[in-house]
Amino acid sequence: MSGTAILIWVAIGIIAGWLASIIVGGGGLVRYLITGLIGAFVGGFLFNFLGINLNLGNVYVNEIVVAAIGAIVVVLLARFIK
Repeated sequence: MSGTAILIWVAIGIIAGWLASIIVGGGGLVRYLITGLIGAFVGGFLFNFLGINLNLGNVYVNEIVVAAIGAIVVVLLARFIK
């Protein structure tokens, strides 16, 4: 994995975490990154499992939306378990 790919993952994670925090609350750059990256895995799994394929016109926008939805699910599950 190249350095560019890692930076793209980090940027997508931060943006997705930020979007999730707008909807479910929370804050902080590190929290955005962690929830966004975990959300990317969860969202990717959910979308593949359900057979949903987003086509928003841009690969990165698709990834951000999937990661944000996954981050929202992760945060809501964490609050439910807590």
